[in-house]
Amino acid sequence: MTKSVPELDTNELDTNELVASFVEGNDQAFAELIARFRRRIYGIAFRILGNHLDADEVVQETFVRIYKRRKELGKISYFSTFLTRVATNYSIDLLRKRKNQSSVGDDTTSLPGDIQLDLARKVETPGQVLENKRTMEKIRGALEKLPPKQKATIVLHDVEGYSKEEIASIFGCPQATVRSNLHIARAKLRKLLKSRL
Repeated sequence: MTKSVPELDTNELDTNELVASFVEGNDQAFAELIARFRRRIYGIAFRILGNHLDADEVVQETFVRIYKRRKELGKISYFSTFLTRVATNYSIDLLRKRKNQSSVGDDTTSLPGDIQLDLARKVETPGQVLENKRTMEKIRGALEKLPPKQKATIVLHDVEGYSKEEIASIFGCPQATVRSNLHIARAKLRKLLKSRL
């Protein structure tokens, strides 16, 4: 006989309650966790990897790994940090796998419609579109030259807004390592961007 799990009003629950319910076997709670965090994970993965297909793969694989590690979640203090760690590590793995391959990022037409709309609202004129596209291509090209861990660090800190303490927790390393990676990555980016101007 299967254990019956009570129905949840997932909109009323905070993340910790959803995680606890998921650990107890409630797949509805897991579906709500996916709904709450999917866009955040996609955004991080897209900024690290630079294309839609890889970002989608990271989202799917991240939640598959979370599902398989369900029982471990009861011991984790911050679900969002753990989730980001899984997604970031998988993104870094993908970067390393394709390091020697030629990688070309998707243009914005391959992005989902709601993200395209958000991007369109931020651009006012065709001249700005062209200038922004050139700037983004330079930045993306420079980011591609960074080692995977440095790239992930700069994306998490400078783009996603994570603190050095949060990044240290995500990578499981001292804050000094994060500061060092960030400093080195920024210096390399500045040098690379100067050479592209």
